[in-house]
Amino acid sequence: MRKASPALLGIDISPSSVKVVELEPGQKAAMRLRRYAIEPIARGAIVDGNVEQPEQIAESLARALRRMGTRTRDAALALPTSAVITKRITLPAGLGEEDYEIQVESEASQYIPFAIEEVNLDFQILGPTAGSEDDVDVLLAASRKEKVEDRVAVAEMCGLKPVVMDVDSYAARKVLDQIARGLPNGGQGEVLALFDIGSLVTTVTMVLNGQTVFEREQAFGGMQLTQDLVRLYGLMPEEAEARKKSGDLPENYALDALQPFIEHGVAEISRALQFFFTSTPYTRVDRICLAGGACVVPGLAEAIAERTGVATAILNPFGGMEVDSTVRDKQLRQEAPALLTACGLAMRRFDA
Repeated sequence: MRKASPALLGIDISPSSVKVVELEPGQKAAMRLRRYAIEPIARGAIVDGNVEQPEQIAESLARALRRMGTRTRDAALALPTSAVITKRITLPAGLGEEDYEIQVESEASQYIPFAIEEVNLDFQILGPTAGSEDDVDVLLAASRKEKVEDRVAVAEMCGLKPVVMDVDSYAARKVLDQIARGLPNGGQGEVLALFDIGSLVTTVTMVLNGQTVFEREQAFGGMQLTQDLVRLYGLMPEEAEARKKSGDLPENYALDALQPFIEHGVAEISRALQFFFTSTPYTRVDRICLAGGACVVPGLAEAIAERTGVATAILNPFGGMEVDSTVRDKQLRQEAPALLTACGLAMRRFDA
């Protein structure tokens, strides 16, 4: 009988909030959402992916942990994609772990614009190189040490033990891969487009047969709608965010703020698709998956489907999972798309 994996918290620290997810083995499904929490963080605590106010972030994380009532201490965190340099390299097959480490460090020095001693390096063997039995493809990842240490420090302030440091786009991909398995033929042969619409940035990921074939970030997010509410109605940013969630908005909100935001979002996603088509050999996408807190804006998914002619759906990271009875159904439906990265991090518990 396989021993249960240790409990693990998936923690996503974004410019607007801290999101925490805890999964456990299910009875009828492989995984079960045990509990989760989302807590806002102070404006300016994260700037351009950098931790500027660790104490403020730690306060938000501590509130989230108290709300959850969890005793789990092991945590998986993620760096923003922009803070990580990745490179696919080819190395000889059959080397030992130490030999791969030496080879990776040697290769990394060619691609990293700062001293090796200033970075954290990691690698993953992807599999045999196409057309060569003697080589393997290896994914190299490097980030400045302070980027890692800043996030580790926030977790440790809350009494947590960081055991995994991932990349947010990789964590999101983990969820997408799980969802793809439930598609006809496991999604094989389909180009899946994931648009993770955060508060400031939309991360675009194109996946074919389990491989990322395109990735980029665009400056579009839910904060634009918040700023429009502040500008149009004289609200404070915190009040504007609260009203967006509660629906307590002026009568002319749909015309003055919502419709322009949707049009901007549709234009950004159409532009990303065109860039994908013109900069890669691919000429189509088969499905568009939306995630991130801003994707639940009423009418956005429908407008994207209409403009692009591609089947578009809001992604639920917990699709196919069991959900604990203490989790509020209606609230989860609204908040699930924002938990994509945190869910992917929590899923690291189930890695073989």
